[in-house]
Amino acid sequence: MTSTDEGHPAALRRDWVDHAITRISDAGHRSGAARRRVIGALAEHDCCLSAQELHDHLKADGRSVGIASVYRVLELLAGLHLVQRFDFDGGTSRYEPALPDGHHHHHLICTTCGDVSPFHDEGIERAIAGAADAADYAVDDHDIVLRGRCPACRSGVG
Repeated sequence: MTSTDEGHPAALRRDWVDHAITRISDAGHRSGAARRRVIGALAEHDCCLSAQELHDHLKADGRSVGIASVYRVLELLAGLHLVQRFDFDGGTSRYEPALPDGHHHHHLICTTCGDVSPFHDEGIERAIAGAADAADYAVDDHDIVLRGRCPACRSGVG
């Protein structure tokens, strides 16, 4: 198992931005500045973000978008299946792009500090496909969350 994902290649992220803007338009919605900013900021990250983290990132970059607008954009994106929504422990939803080609990763969550890190493991993906085949089941989606303590928290630094 690799401890981190190689990240979404830049081309996949650009494809997702274009795909998201097209889907929003096709669904009859405008692709205003706030929507474009939120979509762009999501595409810049390799792992999931909460609405507050996304808002803080946009604000720090000088791309101000109100927190209510961030929530509205995320709900629109979730409704159009353009983002994956994760409800990890603690009641805060986190979001990341649902890439058109299905490229995805899973998550490691530190139970001490709350850090969320991506990981990808081809062996797990093969096992899921094998289990689905054996059960004659069509798996549309899956996510795996591993909980434990990150290196910093285990060493007492975190």
